[in-house]
Amino acid sequence: MARELQDTLTSHLGPVVAGAGLLLEGVKVASAGRRKLVRAVVDLPDGPGGVSSDALIEVSRLISQALDEADLVPGSYTLEVTTPGVDRPLTEPRHFRRAVGRLVEVTTPAGTRAGRLTEVTPDTIVLGDAVIALADISAALTQVELTRED
Repeated sequence: MARELQDTLTSHLGPVVAGAGLLLEGVKVASAGRRKLVRAVVDLPDGPGGVSSDALIEVSRLISQALDEADLVPGSYTLEVTTPGVDRPLTEPRHFRRAVGRLVEVTTPAGTRAGRLTEVTPDTIVLGDAVIALADISAALTQVELTRED
């Protein structure tokens, strides 16, 4: 039942989020006491940058309105609309394109390497002075930078 609800919400909310110029990364439904928690994760469709506060507020309003009109979630629920954040694993080429300019750590059969992500092609990434095949990457994360020298 929960998986079916998530799939229904994803199908219904995907176009709503796309209409706001964003991409729906996923929807999860969890129990929170007597209520449900509906968490929608949205992101830019591609490229570097971030979702602005204004865009997040607007897409939250649109998602809330769509859920109210469709009445897809039975009972009371709390809606949380968020972005993936820096702890999201980089698993798709789009994720790497979104991280261009950031410090990234990747794991390959040759070991773990960190560096500034400067370029992404359909098959490779450029990390510092290394070109790494996307197919060789088993794990990748954006690193948090408290101070950055430009």
